[in-house]
Amino acid sequence: MGPSVSAEPRREIYIVTVEGEPVINYRGGVDGFEATAVEPDSDEKIDVTRASPALWRLRTHEQPHANEWLIFHPFIRLCPILRRHLEKRHDMLLDMLFDQGTFKKLYSYSHLINGFAVHISPEQGFILFIRALPHNTDPYGPVPKYRGKCEVDPETKRDLCNGKIVGAQHFAEAAKAAGAFNPDINFDSPIDGDGHGSHTASIAAGNNGISVRMHGYEFGKASGMAPRTRIAVYKALYRMFGGFVADVVAAIDQAVHDGVDILNLSVGPNSPPATTKTTFLNPFDAALLSAVKAGVFVVQAAGNGGPSPKTLVSYSPWIATVAAAVDDRRYKNHLFLGNEKNFSGNLFLPHMQTGRSLWLQLMTCCWILLLPSMVLPTASDQVLNKNLVEGNILLCGYSFNFVVGTASIKRVSETAKSLGAVGFVLAVENASPGTKFDPVPVDIPGILITDVSMSMELIDYYNVSTPRDWTGRVKSFEAVGSIGESLKPILHKSAPQVALFSARGPNIKDYSFQDADLLKPDILAPGSLIWAAWAPNGTDEPNYIGEGFAMISGTSMAAPHIAGIAALVKQRHPHWSPAAIKSALMTTSTSFDRAERPIQAQQYSGSNTLSLVPATPFDYGSGHVNPRAALDPGLIFDAGYEDYLGFLCTTPGIDPHEIKNYTNTPCNYTLGHPTNLNIPSITISHLVGTQTVTRTVTNVAGEETYVITARMAPSVAIETSPPAMTLRPGASRKFTVTLTVRSVSGAYSFGEVWLKGNRGHKVRITVVAMGYDR
Repeated sequence: MGPSVSAEPRREIYIVTVEGEPVINYRGGVDGFEATAVEPDSDEKIDVTRASPALWRLRTHEQPHANEWLIFHPFIRLCPILRRHLEKRHDMLLDMLFDQGTFKKLYSYSHLINGFAVHISPEQGFILFIRALPHNTDPYGPVPKYRGKCEVDPETKRDLCNGKIVGAQHFAEAAKAAGAFNPDINFDSPIDGDGHGSHTASIAAGNNGISVRMHGYEFGKASGMAPRTRIAVYKALYRMFGGFVADVVAAIDQAVHDGVDILNLSVGPNSPPATTKTTFLNPFDAALLSAVKAGVFVVQAAGNGGPSPKTLVSYSPWIATVAAAVDDRRYKNHLFLGNEKNFSGNLFLPHMQTGRSLWLQLMTCCWILLLPSMVLPTASDQVLNKNLVEGNILLCGYSFNFVVGTASIKRVSETAKSLGAVGFVLAVENASPGTKFDPVPVDIPGILITDVSMSMELIDYYNVSTPRDWTGRVKSFEAVGSIGESLKPILHKSAPQVALFSARGPNIKDYSFQDADLLKPDILAPGSLIWAAWAPNGTDEPNYIGEGFAMISGTSMAAPHIAGIAALVKQRHPHWSPAAIKSALMTTSTSFDRAERPIQAQQYSGSNTLSLVPATPFDYGSGHVNPRAALDPGLIFDAGYEDYLGFLCTTPGIDPHEIKNYTNTPCNYTLGHPTNLNIPSITISHLVGTQTVTRTVTNVAGEETYVITARMAPSVAIETSPPAMTLRPGASRKFTVTLTVRSVSGAYSFGEVWLKGNRGHKVRITVVAMGYDR
């Protein structure tokens, strides 16, 4: 067990703004309250020396004194009656939300802003977050076309909508029937019990300009991709066990019925479906196909099983599958040792006092696995001994317990602080492939050494510098060091890179992992070290329990970036189909980083050492998203429900009767070959001889002439026809791409087709093929 925790909840100070004008801006409109604002061109000034109980008197200056301009804001009458009215509203809001005695209002603000400061717990702060009107924006009006509902929380007896959140429902019947649902920890309501849902929702549609604060530090301002987009919550995943497909399908079914425009699915199956003959045809993907038929744009995370190939958990062409990128923001820290060596690591923290060297002492905690390579002092006289710990740096081992969540950096930090330590070091002795070491904000100096070789050097230095007697008991601690600062990010032009954990292609078409004639992932978006909202009672990340924000990595974070950008595209082009939106995102993406070099992918080399290798479309799909370009793509590759059925009916090995069972539609339309599906990529997993693929583009801009060019790896020849074409607004034209095997290399070849317009539009589609001799 860790140190005991007081039953008194931790409290923080929140400043809350409320809908309605403060005194400075109030121009009337509320019965019984006269206007208090003065027009901006007025030269009236406040005279605080002649105040009456009812109204601050005003006097006019031809040339105001300088001090008055500094002290008093011009153009305002301060009306005590209106002020008391606003303060009463603040009190009513708090009384409605919280029980008496559980909060303390510190101030009411009424003159310059309309709001208040309150001292409450993070859990109460979360209630304010989901109930209060959004900050720094105009109030949200109703959404006429949305038919969803807001469930009433059984504990508070209140619904969970607030204008920004327009719907909130939960689905758990399958989880309950299976005996997996625990109402004590899973919240039998739409309330977020693990934090993941709050995080992804705010990435897609969080309000603009929100300060991200933790441990008294501000890490910048946050915004969702589409900050004025509304959020409808359909909770079907739960902490501890995840979720059941039956509940997720029910949530999707209800969301489409309610009239949502975008579905973000930061979720995927544990493995390819084994009960159907193809990955494309199962209850989950079939439900999403029907959602697309209804005009809903569907986004799904690619999965976190990278960097191994064929680790994707999103397969179908009607879904936008998103891989995760490491952006240019990195948080690095350094540990400086007395032997003049220094090691890099991560954690957010305040820096130590300049020039101060501090002792390194090994701390052993029962939730940390003991380091087998080190001779440890006995627990009886040195573990959690405040007299030894106080004023020193603690050296701890980072074990599997941290990976599974039974230990956390947050708890180490809290324990070290309670014992009077001035800092702590966590050393990773071994790491499983795919383990993520994200920096964690802590409130005392600390560092996580993630490089195993550096950790071993650190341990060696500690052992050499820590003399012991013949029993192994430490005689003195002579290892010294200091910890640097990592509150500010380091920006790199090497971004974006494909994150190590991001799932990779090739896409598969069945449970036997046979390659599909369809490229996945579709697109790359930021998914590493993403700051976003967090539920204070969320347990998905133990380091952020009780916090209002978290910085998390995963393809779950990449997917809502695309969902939010898709919402912006749909706002600009409300009549575009889901396929058209997906096409705009893919064809305008880039395969180059900010230094104009080809994107690289994080990969393992040797003994789990992280390295960078040239990325391929199996890592990033079409490339990294470019939101601004996606709003004006020039051309789109459109497709609809019948086209996706044609893809299914053309894919070898699928029984037409099975397709009809899932779609209620017979196979009356085929494409000749699944590669002819009109999407902005071309994939031929088994190319023999020559094969010609057809694509159709539609002009969504002004009249423009496009020149068509292509390039491909030498083992496959590529040709396009026609060489150029002119399209009027709204017109569609076909073109062909012909691939021919030149040599059998036993590996995939990658290429591109470019359509470059004379008015500046550039459209790029990715080509992937593997040649065979028969």
